[in-house]
Amino acid sequence: MIDLHCHMLPGVDDGPPDFATSIAMARMAVADGITHVACTPHVTPGVYDNSSATVLPLIRRLVEMLASEDIELTLWMGADVHVAPDLVAKLGAGEVPTLGGSRYFLLEPPHHVMPPRLDELVSALIAAGFVPLVTHPERLGWIESHYEVIEAMVDNGALIQLTAASITGGFGRRAQYWSERMLDEGMVDVIASDAHNTAGRPPVLSAAVNAIARRCGDDAAVEMVSGRPAAILRNEPLPRRQRPGPAQTTTRLRQEGSKLASWVKRLRG
Repeated sequence: MIDLHCHMLPGVDDGPPDFATSIAMARMAVADGITHVACTPHVTPGVYDNSSATVLPLIRRLVEMLASEDIELTLWMGADVHVAPDLVAKLGAGEVPTLGGSRYFLLEPPHHVMPPRLDELVSALIAAGFVPLVTHPERLGWIESHYEVIEAMVDNGALIQLTAASITGGFGRRAQYWSERMLDEGMVDVIASDAHNTAGRPPVLSAAVNAIARRCGDDAAVEMVSGRPAAILRNEPLPRRQRPGPAQTTTRLRQEGSKLASWVKRLRG
């Protein structure tokens, strides 16, 4: 499995405080069946002023430490990028990390208030050649009152990433409801851990994958943690979503078997 959103680098945001915790997170990810992790610290102007120049040396150091500990986990560069007016320019200059140097990057909207003209920013980013992967919209405080904005971003070409723990109820019933709704409406592209530590926000995906398999089918679940993330890191174009209707959803749920459970079990060893 591939985790495209993980705060594993130490001392740069609200993630792990030291390399010892980063290594513990890496061990936990591998034990869960994760083989690749994008290290995605916050890039929030005036709060977490991370950049490609500061992130890459930390990834290289962590790669060395994982190798010395015989932890088989491939790390990629990325960032959890907050909405900012100069974002197009900074992405174009290479100051803000994209996912593995691709056209894709994590875009984090403000949690409590919807910024004005957010859909216009997404359109400008796409016109400039970048593809935003909108992070954890199911947890946004304004999703109820502005769900149409999320739909508009998707229609304009943005991708959607849900947090694994939201799907399994770790962020409460509200986040779980919106996760399930977006899954049912065929709006979700990627599932990621958004891990920050080893306790309350751990780097695990398998429980959410199993939950998605029961709801959407085995193939869809695997695609969200393997197929699409791999294509993103390879900088490949993604196919347009196929949004299922109610009848298709019911039929699919009845037909699904247990092959996903065995797939996750095999990954976890």
